[in-house]
Amino acid sequence: MSWTDAPAATAGPIEKVLYEVKKTIVGQDILLERLIVALLARGHILVEGVPGLAKTLAVKSLAEAIGGDFHRVQFTPDLVPADIVGTRVYHQPTGEFQVQLGPVFTNLLLADEINRAPAKVQSALLETMQERQVTIGRETHKLPDPFLVMATQNPIENEGVYPLPEAQVDRFMMKVVVGYPSQTEEFVVVERALAPAAVIQKIINPGTLVALQQEADRVYVDPSLIDFAVQLAHATREPGRVGLTDLARYVTFGASPRSSISLVLAGRALAYIRGREYVVPEDLSDLAPDVLRHRLVLSYEALSDEVTPDLIISKILANLSFPEPRGR
Repeated sequence: MSWTDAPAATAGPIEKVLYEVKKTIVGQDILLERLIVALLARGHILVEGVPGLAKTLAVKSLAEAIGGDFHRVQFTPDLVPADIVGTRVYHQPTGEFQVQLGPVFTNLLLADEINRAPAKVQSALLETMQERQVTIGRETHKLPDPFLVMATQNPIENEGVYPLPEAQVDRFMMKVVVGYPSQTEEFVVVERALAPAAVIQKIINPGTLVALQQEADRVYVDPSLIDFAVQLAHATREPGRVGLTDLARYVTFGASPRSSISLVLAGRALAYIRGREYVVPEDLSDLAPDVLRHRLVLSYEALSDEVTPDLIISKILANLSFPEPRGR
């Protein structure tokens, strides 16, 4: 059996959604693709980039294209958990407490500058991401389906911030680093800013997206690819496994088992987006930096030698043998 023996799939609705979002977004193809991957794989994304790179616009445009609700929360140091998840409000005419749901009850939530809020607010959000429910008083409320959190961080700020602990960062399926646009792309950005804003058409609805998620769940993952994801995760913990003993001093903690799960789930969604009913090694290797970079805890020696998680991941990928299919 070869990787191409399985039948091809069609991701028509997804392609139309991406086309619609690109009416307002110039460049940022990787970010948009990863957002769709997260939606199909039911994961969440942490995005790092300087202000002005259309991170908010990307999520808002995506919400309009899928016909879902969109809420944005600007994280600040004075935020409290009730501002995120909701609270009980006393209703004087009836003499009863009524539940007022917070902004997390939406399809796409933008948690802007998540590291500006204190730990208890971050924990409240991250709990909803994991459990997909909120408990207010004695009542438990399920979040809408689908539900995606895109949290942003500003890499140039280091004052007045509360960095996310490693255990909480691990709950994000991917961390995407957004860079500056090219000179040509920036010209198009400015040119579009001079014209009336494009109107995003609703392409699908949340119910259709749930059906697409179920279709993506049926994408075939060969056992050898699961083994490849596990080997990759283990290599980040013990680089000597792939002949990179010189990297061991740079890694304090490697990727958790959640990284293997996330890589396979995300790879399955990416294969579906690319129009296949089966995953190939390139799906996993393309996503590996986004899935792993925030899960590596590097040593002070790595910082002094300017060794980054992306560099370590790229070296590990270069030393790993790509798998051959074992058959279904």
